Amino acid sequence: MFLFLMLLIIALSVFVSKNLRASKKSFLNDWSSGYSELITAKNNPRSEEFSQALSDAAVQRTKAHVKYNGAYVEISYPGGDVPEEMGVCTDVLIRAYRKIGIDLQKNVHEDMEANFDLYPNLWGLGGTDTNIDHRRVPNLMLFFSRKGEVLPITKNPKDYLPGDIVAWNTFGLTHIGLVVNVPSPENSRYMIVHNFGNGPEMVDFLFSHKIIGHFRYEG
Repeated sequence: MFLFLMLLIIALSVFVSKNLRASKKSFLNDWSSGYSELITAKNNPRSEEFSQALSDAAVQRTKAHVKYNGAYVEISYPGGDVPEEMGVCTDVLIRAYRKIGIDLQKNVHEDMEANFDLYPNLWGLGGTDTNIDHRRVPNLMLFFSRKGEVLPITKNPKDYLPGDIVAWNTFGLTHIGLVVNVPSPENSRYMIVHNFGNGPEMVDFLFSHKIIGHFRYEG
């Protein structure tokens, strides 16, 4: 009986894992195919002061000692945060924006609560969850496309400026980071602050993987 239960649990785990990967793959394909329709024509003037403040906040994150850990954690709302020694790529953005007075946890939750059906449901949830919603890349991509400005994806490094948000498809997984006002010492482009597994770091990452999103969000 015990062996049967163990085999059943393993089978269910494999089934859920395969379906989750398939859902994420579908999201990546759907997002990429429909991205051109999202390009906005706001042409809002970029706030250099805001961009510099966000860039500085992101660079400051690289001094934090954080181990890559995406575990589900119950946190307070609003203004909640996972323990300071843990985090993933989304937490770099969340903490940088919070440093300059913008709470992505609150903002994402409010928009998801009012428009839940518009957000990608890759996790089988029936409603919002303030503990995790803002920590998921697909949710942030949709939020930034709705409340920020969707910028073109190009191969020209000059199109990616400090304060811009970039999302990538990294080996079939979504990833996100911030362009900061520090030139790459080897290439004519700005550096990226992100957490790709080694904690928050500043690297020349812009064209390392396929870009699937390019945004500006000033709150």
